Amino acid sequence: MKKMSSDDPNQPGLVITVTESIRSFLLSASNDHRLSKELRELALTLSSAANAPYKQIRSIWMESAFDSRPGLIPLFSGSNFVFTSPKPREKSEELKERLRKLKELAERKEYQELVKDITPKKDLTEPFSTYKDQIGFGLHVALTMFTGYLVGYFAFRALFNHSPIMNSAGGILGLVFGMLLETFLFIIRTSEPNLKSPSSTSRLKKNQ
Repeated sequence: MKKMSSDDPNQPGLVITVTESIRSFLLSASNDHRLSKELRELALTLSSAANAPYKQIRSIWMESAFDSRPGLIPLFSGSNFVFTSPKPREKSEELKERLRKLKELAERKEYQELVKDITPKKDLTEPFSTYKDQIGFGLHVALTMFTGYLVGYFAFRALFNHSPIMNSAGGILGLVFGMLLETFLFIIRTSEPNLKSPSSTSRLKKNQ
């Protein structure tokens, strides 16, 4: 039989405290030559321990002679169960890293919640993010370029005495000028946060 340390918290089975009656029985069993050498050594080892497995004590009691062993109930009377908590599982490095990121995210959200009344809200609305804005902008560009073409066409017609080539050149020049003007206005509109399209402004009002 394999010897087991009675103070080992990882031994299987029920563990009980060694009372004086159990210790006395184990000492007498260690000197009983009718038992095997393994059981005598086991009884001697368990007799000096504070806790011992119930199965091992019972196996020694079962092998002992009937006239040399006490009753089973008186033997275990006054003994208590010993409960050991399992060893906590170690977290893997991947789990630790994930928990760290979740903790940082929770702290960031908590901080943003605390300062939301102090810091100004960021406008995350992109320009022309809807079809309505895109169609409106496209029509506005087309109208501006067409107006520029007409202005250039009639201006050159008045200056160069109804020359078809110069009239067309004036229209093209007006068209290019209108396109440049619309590009300049677009740059100003996207660089200034306070200048928003009407649909974006209406969406913000609805959200508020």
